[in-house]
Amino acid sequence: MSGGPSAVEARDLSKRYRGVWALRECGFRLPAGAVIALVGPNGAGKSTLMSIVSGMLPATGGSLLVGGEPVVQGRKPGAGSGSRVAILAQDKPLYRDFSAADMLRFGRSTNRAWDQRRALSWLNRFGVPLDRPCGRLSGGQRTQVALAVTLGSRPDLLLLDEPLSDLDPVARTEVTGELLAEAAENAMTVMLSTHIVAELTGVSDHLLLLADGRAVLAGDVEELLAQHTRLIGPRADLPPGPGTIVSERHTDRQSTFVVRLPDPAGAPPVVAPGWTAEPLTLDDLVLAHLRASGQASGRTSERASLRPEAVA
Repeated sequence: MSGGPSAVEARDLSKRYRGVWALRECGFRLPAGAVIALVGPNGAGKSTLMSIVSGMLPATGGSLLVGGEPVVQGRKPGAGSGSRVAILAQDKPLYRDFSAADMLRFGRSTNRAWDQRRALSWLNRFGVPLDRPCGRLSGGQRTQVALAVTLGSRPDLLLLDEPLSDLDPVARTEVTGELLAEAAENAMTVMLSTHIVAELTGVSDHLLLLADGRAVLAGDVEELLAQHTRLIGPRADLPPGPGTIVSERHTDRQSTFVVRLPDPAGAPPVVAPGWTAEPLTLDDLVLAHLRASGQASGRTSERASLRPEAVA
């Protein structure tokens, strides 16, 4: 990862609920100005992580930096904080009797920084009526009101915990595109949590994959894809070239390995007669590492130059 500024940095971050670990020794560094895909199965700790980053929830152990400033007991330092953080969760709390205009007034009165033009522009973009009570708006319109209030607070770091789940696929694509434009225009870092990995292709430029409360993979999406390949060939215990085996599947006559290459910038993967090499999609990459998280890790081919699976 580049040595640029970080938006979020965690070191051995842990959270425990009544004897159950939601996060455990979680470490990663996320770059500022990126669109970060936060993915993982249900119960992986995604919502817990976002709540800690936002200051809504205290961590049990470890440390967390947001915008270079430490989060102490789940709360950012006061006026000296260098980074504004906003979170929008799936339930999108709105006052049902408030109109969209009322919600913007509420947002302006409860945030030290507020951009009314930005909030109104978002509502106008999606044709949301300003005078209708939120309880009488459609689910998609309520989502737009919640997003308008969130964007009006002028966050440096925007946390989106599956807030678009009540939109149809076409609307999700449109809203995601508009959010990316907002992020680019305002130098905003966006962390987007979703269980629909395919929708992240072409959207996110950084990946953070959680499993069992731990960060199992983190890094620039293009770099991670370049570091991995799928090898398909005759039944074998090991792939034909060097690299760390991420996951493997076998039938009586065929083997399929997902391999992390020792030097993706160097020579292409070694492919023996009868073997083919294929690039991975982001969906493939995530699924391979999720499968691996439940298996014994670290198997390598005989010619592998083993490197630790460091989480950047």
